[in-house]
Amino acid sequence: MRKLILSKRASKKLDKLLNYLEEEWSLKVKKEFISKLEKSLKQIQKYPESCQKTDSVKELHMLVVTKQTSVFYQYD
Repeated sequence: MRKLILSKRASKKLDKLLNYLEEEWSLKVKKEFISKLEKSLKQIQKYPESCQKTDSVKELHMLVVTKQTSVFYQYD
């Protein structure tokens, strides 16, 4: 299985999002999001070519986690 590496920017944004979900919604909502995110990341690890490529950057792929959140990634 492929190794995932988050950029510093992605890591900071994820921390902010998780804090927001817990503070503004609930711990349950945060846990549900984490579960969806983990499932999405496992899909990327197993099948990186399964997600659509973006139009803006040649080798950038996008996976929708929720209506409000997408993961953009590259792989080698």
